[in-house]
Amino acid sequence: MELDPSPPDAVPIRQEVHASMQTPVVELASGPIRGLRSEGIYSFKGIPYGADTADTGRFMPPQPPDPWVEVRDAVAYGNRSPQREDPLEQNLLGGREREPMSEDCLCLNVFTPGLDDGGARPVMVWFHGGGFSSLSGSSPLYDGTRLCQRGDVVVVTVNHRLNLFGFLYLEELAGPEFEHSGNVGMLDLIQALEWVRDHAARFGGDPGNVTIFGESGGGAKVSVMMAMPAARGLFHRAIIQSGPHLHAQQPAQASENASKLLAAVGIDPKDLRALRTLPPERFIEAYARLAPQTWGSVHFSPVLDGHHLPHAPWKPAAPEASAHVPLLISTTRTETTLLLAGRDPALFELDTSGLHERLRGWLPRDELEAVVSSFEKLYPNSSPSEIFFLITTDLYARCPAWAISDRKAQQAGAPVWMCELTWDTPLNRGRWMSPHTLDIPMVFDNVGRVSSFAPDSPEAQEIARLMSSAWLAFAKSGNPAHEAIPAWPAYTPEQPTTLLFDVAPKLAPNWRSGEREALARVPLREIRR
Repeated sequence: MELDPSPPDAVPIRQEVHASMQTPVVELASGPIRGLRSEGIYSFKGIPYGADTADTGRFMPPQPPDPWVEVRDAVAYGNRSPQREDPLEQNLLGGREREPMSEDCLCLNVFTPGLDDGGARPVMVWFHGGGFSSLSGSSPLYDGTRLCQRGDVVVVTVNHRLNLFGFLYLEELAGPEFEHSGNVGMLDLIQALEWVRDHAARFGGDPGNVTIFGESGGGAKVSVMMAMPAARGLFHRAIIQSGPHLHAQQPAQASENASKLLAAVGIDPKDLRALRTLPPERFIEAYARLAPQTWGSVHFSPVLDGHHLPHAPWKPAAPEASAHVPLLISTTRTETTLLLAGRDPALFELDTSGLHERLRGWLPRDELEAVVSSFEKLYPNSSPSEIFFLITTDLYARCPAWAISDRKAQQAGAPVWMCELTWDTPLNRGRWMSPHTLDIPMVFDNVGRVSSFAPDSPEAQEIARLMSSAWLAFAKSGNPAHEAIPAWPAYTPEQPTTLLFDVAPKLAPNWRSGEREALARVPLREIRR
């Protein structure tokens, strides 16, 4: 059943002026908030969309925020979910000082050109990266100012519960009271989308035209959200960037992970008081020991709980819940130069022997030699390291992206478009090639405004113009085509066309068909995020 998209009764916007700065005040259902206006764009940060999740709220579905009466300042980012610290992730996403951690983390940020003006602008809701375990929606890379300026849209970025706080499956260990616990991090995002539905018009947006988009873990969250029946009607377009996610944890595996964590902190799963009162730092310390940074065996991510996620998101077919939603899916040329070599620089210096050795964990033994030989023929001038990055990028991102695109197209409910960022960043003499996260400053049109892999160069600025315009066109119409790029047809298995974003973008029919053939017998990997 479609959800009612109509917002609550509109309340006029108040404008207050302090020290020659316009400080708009917006009346929300929960109370008034005060934001800022800069460069012609209003911003409101750290807005609560849910109550504190500590104590009795821990591992429970989100609740509405506690109301307030006095005007609340919304000029600084809110708390991020408790998480282990990862300097690599943090430094590569804008390099800002880390915001505080707290279980009181259900907050969002809004950027908009207008307030309560009947603008009916498309709303773009960003799910942040960091897998299902880390980071927040408050990186400078996600600042929505330039995107609002370029496209006259409303941009929303969201914080929600992560890792064990968002995905610790306790139903089988602690009883039916915890039947929702394996997916409360996704339920937070659904509540954020409900908040957008109810408040979009007050920020000049259209609750009937909402796009969810995200990169890496954010793309994985989009992938999963498309399979959640409770989210139906809350969004109308979807974009998956470098994060195609086909699967979810089986309850047995999720219960085993929960058992290991509770044993590490010395808690009996039947001890409800301890579950709710143990300091979050104790949980995070145990989590950090059990789940090392490089995709450890213990992980916490969405669960096939039979309630909120009844089926694997994209296995064996596209989810029915979002059959009507157009999809745009993108990757970068060498995702794994960052994902793998960012932690292990020796991967930049592989010889032929090292290439084969490093691929043993990625490819079946009886397929390894044939796959490497095929790629060496496809790319005769590439180094062993570049061959490694191309193969692992295919296995990590492109193979699941192709699977999602094929299944979405075969569903025939709404079109799907595919694209790839093929431009190589010149930073560090080009060693990073086209890494994971390179697309973020392009999509947000933030090249030159924040620290990133995209230097402030004419080439990067041009690609940012092309990509952000495509994302904006998609948010407005469900079709990413615009006049500055070639005519871009939707993807079909019969005509698998990909738009390649570079300084001179081009269409590529049957793009990477040789790679797809070389990897046809390799099973799809279940990426742990």
